[in-house]
Amino acid sequence: MYLNLYVPILQSERGVAHFWRKHRGYSFASSALMAPMTETFIKSIERFAENEVIDLVKLHKKQRKEDIAKAYLKNFKAKEGVLFIGKAQEKSRVIRTQRRHNPNTGASYANLYKSTAIVNQYYFYCVDDDFGPFFIKLCSYFPYNGKLLINGHEYAKRQLAKRGIAFEALDNGIAWCEDPKTLQQICNGLDARKIDKLARKWLRRLPHPFTPADRRARYTYDISILQAEFSLTQVLDRPLTGRHFFEQVIRDNLDIGRPDQVQLIFDRRIIKTTPGRFRTRVITNGVTPSLHIDYKSSKIKQYHKEGRALRTETIVNNTYDFRIGRRLCNLPELAKVGFAANRRLLEVQRLSHDCSIGEDAFAQVNQSVVVQNQRASGLRFGDPRVLALLSAILFFRLLPRGFTNKHLRDLMAQLLGLAPGHFTQGKMTYDLRRLRLHGLIERIPNSHRYEVTDFGFRAALLITRTYNCVLRPGHAAVHDAQPPAPIPLRKAFDKVDEVVTKLWETGRLAA
Repeated sequence: MYLNLYVPILQSERGVAHFWRKHRGYSFASSALMAPMTETFIKSIERFAENEVIDLVKLHKKQRKEDIAKAYLKNFKAKEGVLFIGKAQEKSRVIRTQRRHNPNTGASYANLYKSTAIVNQYYFYCVDDDFGPFFIKLCSYFPYNGKLLINGHEYAKRQLAKRGIAFEALDNGIAWCEDPKTLQQICNGLDARKIDKLARKWLRRLPHPFTPADRRARYTYDISILQAEFSLTQVLDRPLTGRHFFEQVIRDNLDIGRPDQVQLIFDRRIIKTTPGRFRTRVITNGVTPSLHIDYKSSKIKQYHKEGRALRTETIVNNTYDFRIGRRLCNLPELAKVGFAANRRLLEVQRLSHDCSIGEDAFAQVNQSVVVQNQRASGLRFGDPRVLALLSAILFFRLLPRGFTNKHLRDLMAQLLGLAPGHFTQGKMTYDLRRLRLHGLIERIPNSHRYEVTDFGFRAALLITRTYNCVLRPGHAAVHDAQPPAPIPLRKAFDKVDEVVTKLWETGRLAA
């Protein structure tokens, strides 16, 4: 969660004027009064860093703050404390003054107005005993708005460790836990009250822009939700097939961003005048694709996490998209929306086939198997002998009495272009054993005859047709130096080859 820290009354010009004139007792409100307050706040930060022996690190543009934090966290041994303080120049909303003149008397006065400016922001990267790593960011200029970033997964890990419950962590999640019910209770227990308590605890410890007198007068920070992510992590029993599964999910659900689908996911009525873009995007980072579904300024992201889990997460960037207020007290209502959206997405999604079944079937034929301590080598796709074997058993599919070693041996000799008798009985016995252990044929009881199984028929038909009708003509089209007629596949490959060659030549010239 990314949260706003702000003093409500100081978000308007009228409230700022009240602070300086009614609370501080000045006869006017001006940025001239804000500068000394800013200097005092900055000096208190520098003094805090010096007294606590904390590094004050200057952060540069496009520098990954998380990488710096990880390096400090690696050497941090205490239960809680400040890792380092980062200083960065960023754009922020501030209060400025401009000189105006009364039209009646001509007297000048300072006018307050909202603006933006590039000012120093101070990042306090900390570790909390309950929440783990987090940071608080405070602007160094009036009205000193800030941000709080927490990670619910880090909170859950800390609570599991405190209870002595064994678990295995993902980068941002949990892969396995010996007590899943307690883990779910911990996650459900992360509420607005605990988050508010965390913020108050560390705002008391860290340098504060407002004096104790200001805070006693209720010039204190409130918390609102800037961004919240609600995730559902489904760890796969067989991670190897997870990527194939997710790629099939993407292919079958490219239209899920249409308004009629999105309104089912978010349980919101969408009409022509509903603002926002409704679309499905597939974004590839490296080799990992992710599915993005947009709803107004919020979205759902789905991806294959660390090759082990299917992660579905609803990211709310504006709570008003769901007619929910921004204050932290609205977190329970927002959580209902987020977690329900994750579940509804899974309900709306469709899958034309289960690719893990296909992977199993392909492996059953192509890889070696062990059945009742009997081992058989794989029937390798593309092997001429295997292709002839699979083509041969198709001939015997409809024979009511099955086939024998001799029947299959004679047909194999013909398919491999051998003279009759050159495909020996020993070779045929070996292949019959392979077919039987792979489940493509089965022996008819009390006989030396065999029949083709349903699985054997489908597998043999698919493999032989794919090779004969797709791979063989496809390779011929691609590799024929002088094709007799223009072939669309050959044209496409030539175009790809041309583009790749240009890229290669460009890279060589640059080098």
